[in-house]
Amino acid sequence: MDFLQYLNDYGYYALFIITFLEGETVLIIAGFLASTGHLALPWVIVSAFLGTFAGDQTFFYLGRFKGIAFLEKRPSWHRKTDKVFDLLRRHQIKVVLGFRFIYGVRNVTPFVIGASRMNPAKFFALNFIGALVWAIIFGCVGYQFGHVAEAMIGDIKKYEVYLLSALVLAGVLLFWRSTQKAEK
Repeated sequence: MDFLQYLNDYGYYALFIITFLEGETVLIIAGFLASTGHLALPWVIVSAFLGTFAGDQTFFYLGRFKGIAFLEKRPSWHRKTDKVFDLLRRHQIKVVLGFRFIYGVRNVTPFVIGASRMNPAKFFALNFIGALVWAIIFGCVGYQFGHVAEAMIGDIKKYEVYLLSALVLAGVLLFWRSTQKAEK
């Protein structure tokens, strides 16, 4: 079985799982793959939305029930979590709607929001809106990237493996860079 067959069979499931944990780069790649006809953009957006929404809800409830005790045992997280608590005090609604777009605090934010004891119904509603907007924006960015690449290069099918490799490499480098910043 080749890569494209795996992509057709498991692409949406993989996107759901990856966006449950993180996912901007993978969502952009999935949008690109939709522009080349390997995936369907509406299903890319739905899969990414469901994955990120489910992940954020899970981490919210983990933070709600285990948050403060868990954070107290991890002093290396305090710099990021303190930043999120401060943002929550000043701009609660904006933080919940936009934390996916704040590089470097995306993973820990739903956990911290849960630890802050925000009303679960309020988080659910705001998280729903934020996750949907995020999935649409990043999915469409990848899709448009594919169309721009097609316009610039011509027959993108000849080069899609190289473009996909470049996107994956960029994602790996961004992930590596974020882990290096987290360790400092």
